[in-house]
Amino acid sequence: MLAELKLRHFRCFDALEGRFAPGANVICGPNAQGKTSLLEAICVLLRLQSPRVSSLAAAIRHDRKGFLLDGRFDGRHMQFYLGEKRRKLALDSVEQRSASEYLKIGRVVFFSNRDVEIVRGPAEVRRKFLDFAAFQLDPAYRTHLRSYERALRSRNLLLKEPRPNRRQIAAFDVPLLTAGEYISRARRRLIEALQPGAKEAHEEISHSAETLLLAYHSGCGADFQRALAAAFAEDLRLRQTTVGPHRDDLGLHLNARLPEIASEGQQRTVAAALKLAVCALLAEHAGRPPLLLIDDVFGELDFQRRNSLLEKLPAASQKFITATDIGWMTSAERAAVFRLDAGKLTLDGR
Repeated sequence: MLAELKLRHFRCFDALEGRFAPGANVICGPNAQGKTSLLEAICVLLRLQSPRVSSLAAAIRHDRKGFLLDGRFDGRHMQFYLGEKRRKLALDSVEQRSASEYLKIGRVVFFSNRDVEIVRGPAEVRRKFLDFAAFQLDPAYRTHLRSYERALRSRNLLLKEPRPNRRQIAAFDVPLLTAGEYISRARRRLIEALQPGAKEAHEEISHSAETLLLAYHSGCGADFQRALAAAFAEDLRLRQTTVGPHRDDLGLHLNARLPEIASEGQQRTVAAALKLAVCALLAEHAGRPPLLLIDDVFGELDFQRRNSLLEKLPAASQKFITATDIGWMTSAERAAVFRLDAGKLTLDGR
């Protein structure tokens, strides 16, 4: 569990401190007070990634040169500083040369009001969903994805040259194929592993007979090497690499239909079921449930689905839940309730 957290110059906060309960922590307050930023800070501290932006520099307070996150998780002292020219990781006050040991400590699942985009948004959103889960299940996945992205950028730059050189382009095919094949296998295995949990969670939240099915849609077919060679003429014409894991997608089907034609509530239920499946998979892999960050996800669900989702959350997980109102929450009396207002976090004395 996250016992305490200190923020400096992160998003709207100049400074903020909090101590938290092992179970449910509900963060209440008006809109635009930083509730989402507080959850984002927890995610960045534990995973060095933001669920909101790809560049963490965007989280530095506008009038400052860097942010500092400091917390105690499962008895470990974790610190992350990001500045304009410097980045520092420390574990138990020992600076880390790489993130490998640091990232072994915390597992996180972030539930957001924007999760519905996993269902109805572009394929890029679904790939990011898969990647964030894969990073926490397989330490080597992050390395292979970064290698693939570097090779893809270089290959695309060469394809955009006025006179593309086939030999130079081909030099990046080997790293592209090596990393790409690893990513494809990992994503296929991940989707297969998520299927049982997603189906069960969807049935329990929706209280319906609808069946959720997942599928891996490969961006390079069964043979990446052959597909890459066959697409070369098209790559030259379009000046970009047209096949590969960067074109992968997660197929979602609700009673054999695409869920984008379902209602808003059905779409949000599918998204929540996917996140709950990740929770179950991370718990099985790590031997304990992940920390849950739940950012204002209940507003678009009816009261029955709201409380069904709450009940379905792993009981042993520490939870951080943001909301403007908790009157509908049947389990609120068992939670530590905090007020966040005017840059101050205070424990509600109810």
